[in-house]
Amino acid sequence: MINKLTDLDEKISYLEGRLSDPSLIADQKAYQKVAQEHSHFSKLQALYDELDTVLADITESRLLLQEGDEDPEFIELAQEEMEELVLKEKNIEQSILLLLLPKDPNDERNTFLEIRAGTGGDEAALFVADLFRMYSRYAESQGWKVEVMSSNNLGIGGFKEIIALISGNSVYSKLKYESGVHRVQRVPETETQGRIHTSAVTVAILPEADEVELNINPSELQFDVYRASGPGGQSVNTTDSAVRITHLPTGLVVTCQDEKSQHKNKAKALTVLRARLLDKMEQEHHDKISEARRSQVGTGDRSERIRTYNFPQGRLTDHRINLTLYKLDAIMSGKIDEVLIPLITHDQEEKLRQIQ
Repeated sequence: MINKLTDLDEKISYLEGRLSDPSLIADQKAYQKVAQEHSHFSKLQALYDELDTVLADITESRLLLQEGDEDPEFIELAQEEMEELVLKEKNIEQSILLLLLPKDPNDERNTFLEIRAGTGGDEAALFVADLFRMYSRYAESQGWKVEVMSSNNLGIGGFKEIIALISGNSVYSKLKYESGVHRVQRVPETETQGRIHTSAVTVAILPEADEVELNINPSELQFDVYRASGPGGQSVNTTDSAVRITHLPTGLVVTCQDEKSQHKNKAKALTVLRARLLDKMEQEHHDKISEARRSQVGTGDRSERIRTYNFPQGRLTDHRINLTLYKLDAIMSGKIDEVLIPLITHDQEEKLRQIQ
């Protein structure tokens, strides 16, 4: 794969030409895509140049050793330098291979975060709120924007369900491993005997779909409007502002009532529906792949118990990679890179093993 990089200069020159094209500059979305591609190949070029330098140094060191200098100190230093250069060569090649791995086409997309209460009643609903707060604080640390699309507030500080759109740079690439069942073990505030309860919530991470990607036939949609319920503004229960959309071919149903405007609720619901249809297509693709692929850390199985949050012990365990951290307070405050980075690294290592 590394030998295929010989045309990098030509590729980078072509992309630089495109970036200076006024017609491309006028289309910001297309411009960003080309700029990302240019950045990707520029990183490859820099690594390739560094590899050339290291290989030349290795050749020179070998020649010096072959010349047979009898000074033991010189030989020891030359061998140490050779070992360092060989290790550096291996690390650079690894970095190049990582950049050459097939990119997930969704990695740069904005992402829908859907959290739903599972077993555990009110305690599960409260943990939905806790997880949403955790992801929101992490998003803030990344400079991302969080927009609530739909929520079902139970009035106890928890949610039966909350759906949010997270917008920013490479959101899906970092959050895509969060889909699955999140289990919580803690003593509820209402528990008088101090017993630990186990509850569960489900998290789904859905890449936002472009309108052009999914050509939804309007005749296949059923729209219903009704009066919103739950906490809200003065007009929340007096106007038919809530919207329910049913996609008739698949039976998918999306509701939205957070906005006072029926028009805004309809627009939000359509955005969520589009993402769910794209996700359904990708789930069907996952069902067709091999058992070996499904067993890897990935985004295919939403029913899998992926993580346990044990509050009495201050412990988080990710069951997919046997990761245990005793930093639960920090993680719940939004510092989740210590969980996400090992997951990303594990996935990359698995992919590298397949191509080597």
